[in-house]
This record gives sequence, C-alpha cells and structure tokens, in this order.
Amino acid sequence: MELKVLNAQGQAAGTTPAPATVFGRDYNEALVHQIVVAYQANARQGTRAQKDRGAVKHSTRKPWRQKGTGRARAGMTSSPLWRGGGRIFPNSPDENFSHKVNKKMYRAGVCSILSQLARDDRIAVIDGLTVEAPKTKLLAEKLKAMGLDSVLIITDSVDENLYLASRNLKNVMVVEPRHADPVSLIHFKKVVVTKPAIAKLAELLGQEAA
Repeated sequence: MELKVLNAQGQAAGTTPAPATVFGRDYNEALVHQIVVAYQANARQGTRAQKDRGAVKHSTRKPWRQKGTGRARAGMTSSPLWRGGGRIFPNSPDENFSHKVNKKMYRAGVCSILSQLARDDRIAVIDGLTVEAPKTKLLAEKLKAMGLDSVLIITDSVDENLYLASRNLKNVMVVEPRHADPVSLIHFKKVVVTKPAIAKLAELLGQEAA
C-alpha cells in the first residue's frame, strides 16, 4: 500500500509505504455509520431537563367548580393539557445517551475510513510540520502554500507552538494519532499525516484491525 507524499508547496513528491491493514481495507458503510453515530452520541451531555406537573409553578386551587359551567373538569393549572403546565414524560437531567462499541469494531471502522480516504485521494503524507513561534499567521501561510484550506493534521506529537498556532484556524485541526476520531476524519476535506504518525497509527489500529 502506497500513500502520496506532499512537499512544502503541496505538490506530489513521490509515495511512501503504508500498512495495508490500516489503509488498504474494504469500505464497510454499516460499520462506519455505527461508529460515527456512537461517537457523536457519547459526546452528548445529559444536562437538559423538563418539568413535570409537580415541578412547574402552579396553584393547587381548582380553576372553576366541578359542575355547572359547561366546561371540562379541571383540577389545577399544572395539568399537561394546559398551556404552561408540566410535561407528561419530561426529559431527565441525567439522561444517558451513550452507545457501546467494541474496541475491535471501533478500530476496524477507523481503518475503513482511512482506507476510503486513501482511495479518494483525500489523505496525504508529509515529512513533518512545525512552526517557529506560536503564531496563527505562520501556520496559515504554510497551509496556504500547500493549498490546504480544510485539513485534519495527524502528527506524532503536538508541541505547544503548533497547538497554539492552530487553535484559532476555523477549518484546521491538529491531533495526535490516538485522538484521530471518525467524525473529524470524515468532516475535513483533506487529511495530512506525518511519516512518524503512520507508524503510530499502525501500532494503534493495525493489530486489532488485521
């Protein structure tokens, strides 16, 4: 399995070998869908809450007498049938949205995404990426010279300068191999991996995905 190598100008500068267990697998759409949905669900916080008829502000006085008015019977204004009343089945503040995905399935799904990115020419390799100072402008100029506007950069290690320079760029994300999640891999137009990071990806994903 070979991946395209980019130079500092964003031009093809040959190829580099990559493990087929990570970048040469068949695309499993159902598995990719499952891990993407699970990743997004596990990121949700169950902090939303609604009030039932006992929690809303209300009076316990009967709105009108039981008989003789011609209207339906009513006990109190907290009824879910009334405007401003409580919800019948309110959302709980500690609601759990998590999905369980086995490690082997998750890693196989990430390998499937990486393999499809390689087939679609959306993934490339660079020797390394560093900036001399923690300035967004320096990194933006480097990426512009390479023709990269929406890119996920997977590097073997993220130093402080690179982290500070990248965090204010809207369509740029720099992560280490262990933090490369399926949603980000799909979201960005281009994925750029440093050569040392390929070995780390193979170490993290290759054995389980084989």
